[in-house]
Amino acid sequence: MKTLNDHLSQYAAYHRDRRNIVTHFVGIPMIVLSVVVLLARPAFEVAGLSLSLATLAVIAATLYYLRLDLRFGVVMGVLLAACLAVAHATASLSTGAWATFGVGLFVVGWVIQFVGHVFEGRKPAFVDDVMGLIIGPLFVVAELAFLMGLRREVEAVVESRAGPVRGGRELAK
Repeated sequence: MKTLNDHLSQYAAYHRDRRNIVTHFVGIPMIVLSVVVLLARPAFEVAGLSLSLATLAVIAATLYYLRLDLRFGVVMGVLLAACLAVAHATASLSTGAWATFGVGLFVVGWVIQFVGHVFEGRKPAFVDDVMGLIIGPLFVVAELAFLMGLRREVEAVVESRAGPVRGGRELAK
């Protein structure tokens, strides 16, 4: 299994333009929320708990992130749990409202992503490696941590392998 540094470095190689990274701060959360929303129906009651494909996906993704890195995994788990709460609330809406919300977020999120890759001048990472779809949300959390001055050791490895951010992070520091 690839390490956290391996995954983030590979993904970061496709994301060195600051404008592209900024679009990912918006687009990726929209896409993640949309997928969780769309997987929240149907839900089944098991021992008083509401379970859906969204619940199983959130558990599986959180376990994967925790296996890569405990600190980032905990953050991802909290964020995915928040998405799950929104998704289950949205799933109780009419079918039209639920589907419009989920599909709308998905489409707009991907449009934002592709605009970012126009700035980058490079195709999205998932085109070459489907794991980019699960690493993308982790990349956003990692980039936010780097902007906050956290996880400098991870940032140093990523930048040594993928190169510095163009238009740079230094503006935010």
